Amino acid sequence: MQAGASEAKIAEAATSDLFVEGEKAALEYAEAMTFTDRKVTGELFARVRAHFSEAQIVELTAAAALENFRSKFNVALGIEAQGFCVIR
Repeated sequence: MQAGASEAKIAEAATSDLFVEGEKAALEYAEAMTFTDRKVTGELFARVRAHFSEAQIVELTAAAALENFRSKFNVALGIEAQGFCVIR
């Protein structure tokens, strides 16, 4: 986001026609896991379940949780980006 899209533009990604319904549900699910003021509701989980198998949901949950872990861990220790993925 720092080098590209604004936060508002990123927020609109879930409603974009560029994403199919399953991708939109996955994005919303990951956001609900990430933001402390949100929860994964039964309705949201049902939408995710409609598009993904149990194994895929576990993988999606693990991937989002791992990125959240890394984010909190790195910030706490002052670990900066290593420049492996430069977005221009």
